[in-house]
Amino acid sequence: MHHIQQLAADILTQVETGTTLTEALIQAHAKAPDLSAAERGALQDLSYGSLRHLACLRFYLRQLVPKPLPEPVLEKVLLVAFYQLLHTRAAEYAIVNEAVTLAGRLAKGKFKGLVNGVLRNFIRQRQSLEQAAAQDLEALWNHPRWWVEALQRHYPDDWQTVLAANNGHPPMVLRVNRRQGDAASYLARLQQQGLAAEWIAADAIHLLRPVNVKELPGFADGAVSVQDWGAQQAALRLAVQPGQRVLDACAAPGGKTGHLLEIADVEVTALDIDHARLQRVADNLQRIGLQAQLLRADAAQPELWWDGCQFDRILLDVPCSASGVVRRHPDIKWLRRPGDFAELARQQAKIMRALWPLLASGGKMLYATCSIFPEENQQQLTAFLAAHANASCLEQEQLLPCEHHDGFYYALLEKH
Repeated sequence: MHHIQQLAADILTQVETGTTLTEALIQAHAKAPDLSAAERGALQDLSYGSLRHLACLRFYLRQLVPKPLPEPVLEKVLLVAFYQLLHTRAAEYAIVNEAVTLAGRLAKGKFKGLVNGVLRNFIRQRQSLEQAAAQDLEALWNHPRWWVEALQRHYPDDWQTVLAANNGHPPMVLRVNRRQGDAASYLARLQQQGLAAEWIAADAIHLLRPVNVKELPGFADGAVSVQDWGAQQAALRLAVQPGQRVLDACAAPGGKTGHLLEIADVEVTALDIDHARLQRVADNLQRIGLQAQLLRADAAQPELWWDGCQFDRILLDVPCSASGVVRRHPDIKWLRRPGDFAELARQQAKIMRALWPLLASGGKMLYATCSIFPEENQQQLTAFLAAHANASCLEQEQLLPCEHHDGFYYALLEKH
């Protein structure tokens, strides 16, 4: 266990210095290639869980060790152990013993006794510590204070629901490939496999218990894809028609690209600035057996790649804070800073302005983010409409995280 504890502690350290959780896990797997499937699962649980509950774990640490330790990695070991004691079924003595063993290998063993004492104090004082944490805003909601206060301003009636959803586990939602069947027929296939599921709407099915995609009937043949219901609404709202020319800007990893092609026989150009991410689009399309023109290019510089032929539809899923998908990526709430939004907003506006001339008259552009903050959503729309007299908004909606979907924003624009 101490090997997994150390890898999880290292991941927390990397995230604290700006590395994403996804990248930190990739590096951990490369460092320990011999981990079994069960050990990989345990490492993922410790990493994701510790980041979901990080503010609360930090609160406990400072209550028990008021001053920062001279060896930061030992603090991460304690945070991981706190999470294990609170949220896993492992025996208390095993968690403590393994953490102490790990501490004995770090910092020349100088803090072995301290780690032992802190964890045993935590077990003894757990009830009073939890009561104290409930009185602290960050510890109670496991989000940075500025994030909680921003949600209180923007969503006075919903902020608690949003924070609670962020701290939960995300739903596993499937998108049925309508070229191969419909939701009802796929529900029957799931039932035959003993997999409980419910229909949400359109092509979306909620799997009540997440499973490995290898267990999904027809997955390898493209009968179904894993895609959040909120994300599925992008292609549906764009309402593509056969024969139309469609641009999917910022397309990776390709879920929306595939959905567009499943809905109608359209000519799709899928764009992404990153080669590795564009390869993921190619892989996803290959699995579902559909094709698009893939371009590695910067959406904000169409003069370098556009062929001069306007598009009937543009799906603009812009880079954003990803504040609506925190439960899938709990590192986001700790990596973001309040100042990030101004730069993101400038980038989003630049891409919108650059792509608007590529849209044909009468065409539609869907502006999309997986954010719940108005700076990236409603405020962007207001500024764009003020600067473009030939644009009108047909609909806009802010989706907040809930049982069936993550947080998304959509604004459907029409060009006159």
